[in-house]
Amino acid sequence: MNFLFAWRYFKARKTTNAINIIAWISIVAIIIGTASLILVLSVFNGFEGLVKSLYSSFYPELKISPASGKHLTLTEDQIKAIRGTRGIKNISLVVEERAFLQNKNDSGIIGESMIYIKGVDDNYAAVTKVPDHIVEGTFDVGDEENPLLVLGSGIENAVGIRSDRNIRPLTLYMPRRGSSDLSDPLQSLSEELVNTSGSFVIQQDFDNKYVLSNLAFVKKMLSLKDNEYGAVEIAVDPKANTDKIEKDLKKMMGSNYLVQNRFEQNASLYTVMKIEKWFIYAILSLILTVAAFNMVGALTMLVLEKKQDISVLKALGADKRLIQRIFLTEGMLLAIIGGGSGMLLAFVIATLQKKFHLVPLQGSTFMIDYFPVKMVLTDFILVGCTVFIIALLASWLPARKAALQQLNLREE
Repeated sequence: MNFLFAWRYFKARKTTNAINIIAWISIVAIIIGTASLILVLSVFNGFEGLVKSLYSSFYPELKISPASGKHLTLTEDQIKAIRGTRGIKNISLVVEERAFLQNKNDSGIIGESMIYIKGVDDNYAAVTKVPDHIVEGTFDVGDEENPLLVLGSGIENAVGIRSDRNIRPLTLYMPRRGSSDLSDPLQSLSEELVNTSGSFVIQQDFDNKYVLSNLAFVKKMLSLKDNEYGAVEIAVDPKANTDKIEKDLKKMMGSNYLVQNRFEQNASLYTVMKIEKWFIYAILSLILTVAAFNMVGALTMLVLEKKQDISVLKALGADKRLIQRIFLTEGMLLAIIGGGSGMLLAFVIATLQKKFHLVPLQGSTFMIDYFPVKMVLTDFILVGCTVFIIALLASWLPARKAALQQLNLREE
């Protein structure tokens, strides 16, 4: 019954056109606000998915690292136990350290850069997707006697070479373990001449920071023992439960080792992305709330318009709760029309953006040239609930006013 009265009031012609105009303005405001919320959240989802895909190309699904310090010690039995854990597809042993890379010739220094050099074994290509992002040359880290470097594109530019056709080797400086001679700092560094094999492009955080090389070579430069490593990077079978494998590894390795999934390896990044998304959602919700004030005006004028109808209903036995529910339903009707139309509009725009890339990204430094969009059902549910709550709050005051109106069948 509430809906029938509300629908009749919505369709009926009012004595004052301003009521109809304000009602439709409130609907349009809800449409725009709803569509904006959905589209902005979808764009954030698109960027979040893009960033996660880029970071997942470099970071493994699971990683075992020392709980303290830079290096961990693993016996052959421990390595076999990790490899044999159910659900693990492959593992790669790695070690990482800060280093200095220099390109120089007889005339002087051409280019140089502080880097993070990462020594990787033969299984590294099976654990990460870095080889899929090679843009010049090949993914080849050589061996202990003939090591090769795979450079991030930013480092390649910094040292001034073309990694796939570099004739003169680069000079690599790394800290020598156990050296503490402060009188001659150069004695604390290991120096090697190393050629390059290729370069990769993933994301600036990696491209401007990392150089990959052979694990045995990097361990030799760092003077590490045979059973010392920096970390174990793990690829999980697609059908396996990553959380269960993480718990099993934590139980197996003990408190001296840190086992992290991909989210935990980049917790700060993912947390910032979530905060940004919710911050924008809060701002747009406030804008939607301001737009809902039009609904307050429309319903208040409707209550004044229907004074006689309210008196008749009360004379026929309607109580205050029924009157209040009728006008609350009227507000919900405006919200349903506006919110539903806004969601439909957002769905159409987002679909067109995904298919035709209508809105481009300005600049040439992005991996894509359009705004990425990813629609998620939970966003539609969240926005729908938001619109419903805002409409309910906006409708309550006019509905309450209508319910408290005194019975008066005679017009003075």
